[in-house]
Amino acid sequence: MIRLFTAIRGALYPDEYQELRDSKLGVFLKFKELNFAWASRLVHFMLCFKLDIKKKYELWCLVGPEPARFSLIEFEHLTGLNCDYVENLENLRCEVTEETIAFWQLLGVGIDTGPTTEQIIAACKRCSEWSRDDRMRLGYLAIFT
Repeated sequence: MIRLFTAIRGALYPDEYQELRDSKLGVFLKFKELNFAWASRLVHFMLCFKLDIKKKYELWCLVGPEPARFSLIEFEHLTGLNCDYVENLENLRCEVTEETIAFWQLLGVGIDTGPTTEQIIAACKRCSEWSRDDRMRLGYLAIFT
């Protein structure tokens, strides 16, 4: 996590980093800057160990052997992430555009497999000539990693 954070900090220009920091996902950068690594891990844990439930406005996750419930409003306040309602979750579409394909090629990874943390760190070292949009995509991708 530290290597990834350091790599993305060095890869982005100050205004790009600030834009990333001010975004909804910037909460993870702020946690890291404040040395609240536990908070970032907590949010990641909650998303990774999410239980599949039928209720639309609740998030249930396992904390040890016990399930814990958060309303989406509580989760949004805790994480700062956008928890707006999505109309059709069963039919989420992610359109693969030429722009998306070009970005994955810049990263040097296959579109079906996606990058590893090490590949993102390596891309941070060589992205200085990339467009601003591609550097920002790299920044967002690093946060999701």
